[in-house]
Amino acid sequence: MTQIITITNQKGGVGKTTTAAALISGLNQRGARVLGIDLDPQGNLGFSLGLEIGSGYTTYDLLSRTQSVFECISSTKYGDIIPSDVLLSSAEVEFTSPRREFMLADQIYPALNHYDFIIIDTPPALNILTINAYVASTGLIIPMEPEILSLVGVSQLRDTYETVQKSCNPHLKVLGILMNQYNHRLILHRDVLEMAEEVAQQMGSQVFPAKIRRSVDVAAAPAHGQSVLTYSPKSNPARDFRKVIDCIVGDAYPRPRIR
Repeated sequence: MTQIITITNQKGGVGKTTTAAALISGLNQRGARVLGIDLDPQGNLGFSLGLEIGSGYTTYDLLSRTQSVFECISSTKYGDIIPSDVLLSSAEVEFTSPRREFMLADQIYPALNHYDFIIIDTPPALNILTINAYVASTGLIIPMEPEILSLVGVSQLRDTYETVQKSCNPHLKVLGILMNQYNHRLILHRDVLEMAEEVAQQMGSQVFPAKIRRSVDVAAAPAHGQSVLTYSPKSNPARDFRKVIDCIVGDAYPRPRIR
């Protein structure tokens, strides 16, 4: 069965797109068939994986039902992508039809047998786009930075997750909270980690054992159209993301040899 994983946190700047790009690239390296879907109107996911901005159809065309899922897919050497653009920012007022929470799930259904994983990047908001992602998904990954405001975003997200789980998608699970930019030497980071573990437990989940360490390579990789896993494969964050992927796939997709 296709795993559909949404990367979500209503707080901006916590590493959602970085995480989505790393998962897409890392799973692709292991031989999995991967599709990335960008639901953020900023459109950074495609750019981060080397896709030319403004080329091809987008998630706006997909959700407005003017193009099929296969017509909206653009291929990169790191995996297939359905990119986004600023037109998607009108989704809240434009997409008002009945069952609008199921737009994405309905539209991607024909492609499910073609992919092992679908990774969805979401905007920093709990809006109709995010809800569509939750309804379509089998699991959520919640990236956060070790700071209080980021933790507040996780707590607020919990209500939306539980509502979608009860009303639309009873099989939805939180796969884990992912700590980005983590430094175990800092007291604040350790304190926030402890609070995040309590929130994760309340959602029947975990904080991923692997924490993503800080590195300039993470910020530099998108400028080269790559995730950190291919841009700097021996960096600490690349090692950390590979451990996160291990948690998701187990032994099903062995690690590639890093040279």
